[in-house]
Amino acid sequence: QVQLVESGGGSVQAGGSLRLSCAASGRTFSLYSMGWFRQTPGKEREFVATISLSGGDTYYADSVKGRFTISRDNAKNTVYLQMNSLKPEDTAVYYCAADRTGILAAKARVYDYWGQGTQVTVSS
Repeated sequence: QVQLVESGGGSVQAGGSLRLSCAASGRTFSLYSMGWFRQTPGKEREFVATISLSGGDTYYADSVKGRFTISRDNAKNTVYLQMNSLKPEDTAVYYCAADRTGILAAKARVYDYWGQGTQVTVSS
């Protein structure tokens, strides 16, 4: 069992930056690939980024490539999402997720554990 807690959300103007953190409980964090997703009301959860067990491999949605960076610190059981050049369309609730298979997955159904989400609001 893994419990995930996101933090770092907030309100920012377009062009600004935020860094989200996701702290995981347990001693097996390094055995999970991690992902970030986002969701707006009435829409399906959307893939943002994912990172491999060691952090050596990453994969991004085209909409955030070049602006967002996912990273992890296995010693701190934490995954991060650095978001730069934010746009109003990035406004959403952001969720982190853990995947026991360890693959880089963009499908939400692959992930086994989810955090409660953190709100990001970007104003124009």
